[in-house]
Amino acid sequence: MADFGIGVPDEIARLSLDQDDYPPPPPPPPRLADAQAKGVIPVDITEKFAEAVKTLAPGELVKDGFFTLFESVAALEIMDPKMDSGCVESEEDLEELYDVSRPLLPEEVLGIIDQLLCHEMAWHMGYPLSQTLFTSVYVESLLMPAPKNLSQADFIRDRQDDLSQESMLVILRAYCLGMLKACGYVNERIRSEHFYEEEDFVTNTYSRNLLTNIPTESIRETIVEAQKLVSSLSEQLRDDIAKALDLRLQLRYYFLNATECLDHINEPDLARKPWKEAVALLPDIKASHELGKPVDEAFSAKLQRKLASTMPPRPIVQMGFEDAFSNLLRLFKDGAGLVDVLNYTNSQCLQTFVCTFQAKKPQPLVFVRTLLQTFLFNEMEFLGSMSIRQIMDDDFSIVAMPASSRLDRANDEIEVVSDPRFVMSQQMELFRQRAAQPFLDVLRTFCQNRCRVRRTLCHIIRDWENLQVDAEEIDQIIQARTNERPVMQPSPVDGSPMETYSLPLSSWTYLYKLRLMEWIVQLGFELEVYQPDEFAGMYWYLNYLAKWRVQHTERIKTFIIRRVEESRHPSRAPDPAVDRQLDRSLAFIRLSLLDAAVTWELSDALSCLYTVLARLNLVKTPPRPYANDELRYELRMRPFAPIGLPVLPTFENFTTGTAQPDVSTPDILEYAERALAGAIRGFKTFSSNFTAEDAFSVGSHERWSTSMKNGLKSCFATGIAIIAVQKALQQSLKTGELKIKAEVPTPDKCYHNWWVVPKITPVQ
Repeated sequence: MADFGIGVPDEIARLSLDQDDYPPPPPPPPRLADAQAKGVIPVDITEKFAEAVKTLAPGELVKDGFFTLFESVAALEIMDPKMDSGCVESEEDLEELYDVSRPLLPEEVLGIIDQLLCHEMAWHMGYPLSQTLFTSVYVESLLMPAPKNLSQADFIRDRQDDLSQESMLVILRAYCLGMLKACGYVNERIRSEHFYEEEDFVTNTYSRNLLTNIPTESIRETIVEAQKLVSSLSEQLRDDIAKALDLRLQLRYYFLNATECLDHINEPDLARKPWKEAVALLPDIKASHELGKPVDEAFSAKLQRKLASTMPPRPIVQMGFEDAFSNLLRLFKDGAGLVDVLNYTNSQCLQTFVCTFQAKKPQPLVFVRTLLQTFLFNEMEFLGSMSIRQIMDDDFSIVAMPASSRLDRANDEIEVVSDPRFVMSQQMELFRQRAAQPFLDVLRTFCQNRCRVRRTLCHIIRDWENLQVDAEEIDQIIQARTNERPVMQPSPVDGSPMETYSLPLSSWTYLYKLRLMEWIVQLGFELEVYQPDEFAGMYWYLNYLAKWRVQHTERIKTFIIRRVEESRHPSRAPDPAVDRQLDRSLAFIRLSLLDAAVTWELSDALSCLYTVLARLNLVKTPPRPYANDELRYELRMRPFAPIGLPVLPTFENFTTGTAQPDVSTPDILEYAERALAGAIRGFKTFSSNFTAEDAFSVGSHERWSTSMKNGLKSCFATGIAIIAVQKALQQSLKTGELKIKAEVPTPDKCYHNWWVVPKITPVQ
């Protein structure tokens, strides 16, 4: 038998291998023994190496082909205190020597509790537990080794009786138990909902158990016993110290109850109670902070070495008490306000609540946002008791199908295939199945942070575009089987009368799609996506979208009015339930028309104003050596490129509409004034004539009303800017100089985040 391991002829080797395609094998590594052999002369290459390095350009890298990235990083980490978690100056630095059994003064316990509160809020703000709560020696002693029951959850395991009576440690232990249990609830709630760890929150517990095996009721009893202990020590403690300790124990008790508010999802008042009770405590807690004495040695970054983490120790996050307290107050106030979402009125009020609640500045913390998601979507039920079909049918009846036979539940009982009601039932259920996910995604998206809201909206409008195709198909099937009577309307081309059908599902879908597209543009201003020199163009595009929404809402209004006329015809008996639905739908159409109109007018005015500022070189275009206007236009319009309707304007139309080259500067400003006057009238109507029911803002009317008032203030500011530019132009005709400058503020310094109004100031 031939031996294929050796003796292969060169001809066979040349046939089997192409040396141009295969690199030569690496040279064998030198043997250590050879360095000791005679005839080997070591040479110092330091100077030659230094000279060779000088020939390299800055940033140029020389890398051996067999030196991998893993080896490179390992070489950097080893013995580098910033990278190597095992690198310490001495073995004594490995362990934290703080004694958790040492007696504490009441002031020290108060100080440690407030320090823990600061770390807890830093965790809520997005910092990891490894840099916050897990740097506490007391927390480490409670959690390691993992306690199996309440008695094991103690600073000193298997302690002797003479140590069990240390009163201050008992109080501190009760606070820590309540804190860790609440943190466990928060962590699990956030992990169970949609969130973004790299942006919002760090759920990693580093193999630590946040007391999940210990019943909450046992911890509540421990807190109550600690409160009784504080009361029994009234003779030994100063009154203000005793009250301060008791307030903090109460805070932990209420916080535990608040984290379990989901158990009372069908009892809003009971769910809101612990949040409001906690808010009432906070002023006194803040006032007593100065009584505490911080114990910095009770917190150590060395404890991070014991955590199951691939990261080296990092500095402890130091959040000031003022910042921590303001965040804590915001957490409880937002939690109390969040419970109002459970008081369901209708689907549009629900959407207004979610949008205005999440638009608060500063935005609610991630725990509150995920709690809102749970209220909305827990176990595939809305607000704990409503089905998705109920919510969607309610929205259909408001927007495009008031008192429609398509939504009649009796249709589900029809089994005759030829009956139009059977077709309506089958096709409507098919549409609900296709529309449910995009519809729910809108609500879920607004529960995220503001940057993620805009990013996600850019994706889900494609789902709405696809849904519109399905909606048109289903509308046509139902229309053919029900012999719907069309409405005669003038053609947009030549004005001749043409038959128009209601297409309610398509109309409902298209209206939502338009609103989503407007939100994307408006959030671009809020999040500072656009540069000031782009404001004229983006406000022009917002104006373009608002015009489409006005036209489409007018179309929906036509068919709703026809439905009202049919229902209230003298030959028909009055039906109060039907009348209520029709009135509600008419109110929504009025709201939608006015909202689209003020968006149209104000965006038009701001676009004109920024166009004039660009002409006068008051808003300058920064240098962009690697871009041009057309590429930037494609970038801004990329989210809308897949949308068939409304049609995406061409770059030429966009440029012409924005720059208005054929219109003089004074004429542009006059037109902006007229547009602004319409916006002011609309916002004034919102502020004075719209109740919570009219605005579909029941439960959130104060926030909605504030937004409308801020929009009105933006109108006034825009008017002032336009007048200032007009006066400066008139004076420049006499002096030959334009003595003004324009300052474009950031959205947080504007009256409204979506309306960025330039500030015009004179220049001497």
